[in-house]
Amino acid sequence: MWNTIILDPMINSLLWIYDLLWNNFGLAIIVFTALIRLVTLPLTLQQQRSTQKMQEMQKSKAWLDLQKKYKDDKQKLQQEQLALYKEVGFNPLSGCLPTVIQLPIIFGLYGAIIRALATTPTQLLELAKHVYSFIPSSLIPLNSHFLYMNLGQPERLYLPFLPNIGIPILTVLVVISTFFQNKLMTPPSADAQSAQMGKMMALYMPLLLGYFAYTLASGLALYFVVSNLLAIVQYAATGKVDFKKLLSFSGNGKGKTTKR
Repeated sequence: MWNTIILDPMINSLLWIYDLLWNNFGLAIIVFTALIRLVTLPLTLQQQRSTQKMQEMQKSKAWLDLQKKYKDDKQKLQQEQLALYKEVGFNPLSGCLPTVIQLPIIFGLYGAIIRALATTPTQLLELAKHVYSFIPSSLIPLNSHFLYMNLGQPERLYLPFLPNIGIPILTVLVVISTFFQNKLMTPPSADAQSAQMGKMMALYMPLLLGYFAYTLASGLALYFVVSNLLAIVQYAATGKVDFKKLLSFSGNGKGKTTKR
């Protein structure tokens, strides 16, 4: 089922785009990433609407009254918050759906890149099991080089004056772009527990994706960078970008709770 629904369509989509883009696998990954963003746009808009609705609800009198009334009883506060969610028709998990969908895309893309860049006879035989009949066999093996990178290997830039030290440029870009994307799109929370969870995600997600970018195929790191940049541009197009928040390194949500 994994091969049929996720892996095979990704492999063949990449090969088809690769064929259209003059056998450039780096450009194929970039275009494929843009298409993924386009397909998941309805989910992204749903996440943004969910975020906006939560922000509005956390400013409501009913929400603030709950914070004041049950400030010393966290369990009761959570129960009342869930009841308020149900009353206003808000699902707190709805904003997590795009993130959940992103995970199989990441794992599927990694598997697709590794298989598409097959070079040994064994790898080529394995790839043949996944290729659709309309894909020209002359495409394989693929050209894995893009700029200075081998897209099937972890990315390192070797400079003439530092020939023995590889600089992971894409890894740094992944960490920075993921950090700013999370900071830009994570709303401030009046709830201490949610604010703390948001801080942890803002810290650990860039490090996790940075680790993937550093250790796995650079084609996946290229996907992370392009996907993050497109997400930032897409969110900026809504006109709701808070550049002060984006460039601020202060905590998110804690200050607002104290002020109230």
